[in-house]
Amino acid sequence: MGMRFTGKARRGMVALAAATGLALGAAACSGDGGDDDKKPQSSASASQGSGSQPSAQEGESDAPLAEVKGPSGLLLQITEAVRDSGGFVTVNGALKNDGAEVAVIPLELSGNETEIMNNGRSLGGATLVDSKSKKRYYVLRDTEGRPLTTTGFSTLKAGESIDVFLQFPSPPADTTDVSFQLPLFPSAVIKISG
Repeated sequence: MGMRFTGKARRGMVALAAATGLALGAAACSGDGGDDDKKPQSSASASQGSGSQPSAQEGESDAPLAEVKGPSGLLLQITEAVRDSGGFVTVNGALKNDGAEVAVIPLELSGNETEIMNNGRSLGGATLVDSKSKKRYYVLRDTEGRPLTTTGFSTLKAGESIDVFLQFPSPPADTTDVSFQLPLFPSAVIKISG
């Protein structure tokens, strides 16, 4: 009977520990959300109200590295190009419909490679050109052939904007200026940081 009681006690303790863990996890996830939403607003209000100068990052986000106009009122603003230690360059920005009507995203922006085109609309046709070492870098792909860039958008309403990213192999470390090219858009020279 002692063994039977010990076994029941162990099962009861395990069940109690599991229930406690689940309850704590649910409590952590079920916060009212108000605190998380209020923190960024209050810090943004505090920095605006204090009259302090914007940080270097805030200044960079106001002035894009490049701005190029494409068809149908599309405007691509490149806000940063960052080299990371893994050997990649990530280009971030926004694609905006600057026109007065709905803009259909041209298929040409995806490029002409069948593997990329099979994965839907994207910015997979973009390249970085390093004129110094005379090399062209294409958007990276994952193991299933999907481009490592923003995908899944087909139209933009008038005035609508979406954040976009593109990942490329990194040019040599001493290369900082490259030409960003996207089909149907003019080329733009951007500076790689990092």
